[in-house]
Amino acid sequence: MASGMQVFLLLLWTANTPQGAGVQVFPPVNFTLTVSALAQVLIHWKPNPAQEQNNSTIRYDVKILSPVPEEYDTRRTHSVRTVALHNGFSACVRTLLLQEDLQMGSDWVKGNLPPLPGAAETSVTNLSCVTHITLPGNVSLHCTWLPGQGAPEDTEYFLFYRYGAHTEECHTYIKDKWSRNTECRFSSTQIQPGEIDNLIVIHINGSSKRAAIKPFQQLFNQNAIEKVNIPRNISISLEQNDLLATWEKPISPFHEECFEYEFYLINLKSGNKQILKISSNSFRLRIDVSSRYSIRIRANHNHICRARGLWSDWSEVVFVGKNKLDNSIAWILTLLCVSTSCTFLLVAIICKINHVWSKLFPPIPTPSNKFRDPFPVDYERARTCTSSTETEVGSLAEDLYCSVLDDSVF
Repeated sequence: MASGMQVFLLLLWTANTPQGAGVQVFPPVNFTLTVSALAQVLIHWKPNPAQEQNNSTIRYDVKILSPVPEEYDTRRTHSVRTVALHNGFSACVRTLLLQEDLQMGSDWVKGNLPPLPGAAETSVTNLSCVTHITLPGNVSLHCTWLPGQGAPEDTEYFLFYRYGAHTEECHTYIKDKWSRNTECRFSSTQIQPGEIDNLIVIHINGSSKRAAIKPFQQLFNQNAIEKVNIPRNISISLEQNDLLATWEKPISPFHEECFEYEFYLINLKSGNKQILKISSNSFRLRIDVSSRYSIRIRANHNHICRARGLWSDWSEVVFVGKNKLDNSIAWILTLLCVSTSCTFLLVAIICKINHVWSKLFPPIPTPSNKFRDPFPVDYERARTCTSSTETEVGSLAEDLYCSVLDDSVF
């Protein structure tokens, strides 16, 4: 009886004793943090050789402390994180031992990377980047920034971008009035336009003879900074009392259902303005056909396929309405009237100015000849001969006339 009671007590004690009691969980060893690329850190550790598994599952709890807090668990003994490292990086890891529904954890092992060197307030500020699909399959990148408040005037900034395993330095800069690089353009990049939520790493360092320039890093979601292209082949027409509009999606690897549009309509007669959100690439609207309208359209990605980007520029203005021609003729006639009036007015002014000018400045008389004639005798002789000849010719003509007259009488 006593023996049976001892067995019962032993079974009861075992049932109420937590599984894993007395099992020690050891922290990982050889915990390291390594910068493997721009804004990329490799977190690596090894299992503790003293750790006994005992039909348990071993996992690892990883906690990122800075710059952006994050916690996750993994079976692997390494992890890669893409984060901005200019202000340093800190993380810790511990061993997790799982036995059925029981989880036990070891102490934490911590490591950190120091901030990137450089003087305070010399890093760039207000970094902004935009991508643009210039051709199918080709993406451009444009970044702007402001120099740090503590950066000397001789500071030169240099930009690098990383997309996946590809890293490239900028070669086309725009400078400020102190000849400092404040803008960078890549006409072509390795950014894949069809990818979703991939990160673009921007790294800007600098140099100066007067101070150590602190580098700066920033991460951009490639979809969030893409400026969408303008819709193509826009067609606007009138059908009785309805306005009909159709267009094609922008240049993009994404399908038509991945876009949304804004339709900007202005009634030029009343001045009323409307911005209508449209999810398709066609539109019908009842309008006042006696009015003239101006229309513009722009596009963006919707949330169905990917993160929303930046709105495209507005399309060129399209006019529609019956009084477009009438207005044009009225403008032309008005312009002709104004031009004619201005021309007559200008001619009258010129005439008046010339009349006043002649009174204020009369013609200068021809000066008298103060020089003596070197041949006065010959001149008088020539005059005398001329007079005598004229007299003789006259007398001869008169005699001939009289002779003819006498003959005619008889």
